[in-house]
Amino acid sequence: MIVVGVDGSHAGMEAVCWAAREAALRGVPLRIANAIPAWACSTAQQGPYTDVAAWMRDGAAAVLGAAAERAQAEAPGVPIDTAILAGDPRPALVEAAMEADLLVVGNHGLGGFRGLLLGSVAYGVVGHAPCDVVVVREVPSAPRPEIVVGIDASPACGKVLDFAFAEAALRGTGVRVVHAYSPLEAGGGFAPLPDDFDEEKVEVRMVREAVAGRRELYPDVKIVEEVVRGHPVDVLRQASAGADLLVIGSAGRGGFTGLVLGSVCQAMIHHATGPMAVVRTSASTG
Repeated sequence: MIVVGVDGSHAGMEAVCWAAREAALRGVPLRIANAIPAWACSTAQQGPYTDVAAWMRDGAAAVLGAAAERAQAEAPGVPIDTAILAGDPRPALVEAAMEADLLVVGNHGLGGFRGLLLGSVAYGVVGHAPCDVVVVREVPSAPRPEIVVGIDASPACGKVLDFAFAEAALRGTGVRVVHAYSPLEAGGGFAPLPDDFDEEKVEVRMVREAVAGRRELYPDVKIVEEVVRGHPVDVLRQASAGADLLVIGSAGRGGFTGLVLGSVCQAMIHHATGPMAVVRTSASTG
């Protein structure tokens, strides 16, 4: 099942359309969810806020109805249901995704302020969802048929690559495996590097080893390996511009226990130029 959060915003509707197409590709049902304050959910609400509560429920139902209609038009045949969630949308969506394969959100909602690149709901669920999360930014009108996946040397890269290759196989597209590295510097108490040390060859070998085996599993997926000297955020942003999807892990090799999101992940969910999947590679804090 795929769960998608909506709030009546344009970004939310973009997320619904993306989620509906993804549900069709995966052959799974779609649940569309909207959150309102817990006190407004009860039909037994009495007192001065009775009319306000009813108005909120009616508004949520209207938003869900419009979203379901759009999703059905986008992906006929996909089983769709809707849910009104009680409480803050961040924990509510995290809880709603407990049995989901994927949670989809827009990059900002009705409550956003001009100048903020990512809505608080999207940022809040990425680090705590029990499943993989896709943040849908503006979808290119004619996206490049390619899945871009960013990897480093961490053990978690296997999960990230698995997600990217599975998506490429579903869509009939290729995969661009991107690895950015910074030059090693001598000193700092470490032994000097050998004169014949070729750092780029080491990084290229790491990428090839990470991809090894997936060529046999996905023989029809075209693979491009790209090793670039530079900052990962700059490299990934440039490599993924116009692509179908960017895939990254929630935490990288530089993470510390207790930090929910890696620094590259945090930066990319703010600055990616299209839809981005964050593959859960670290324990959720709930």
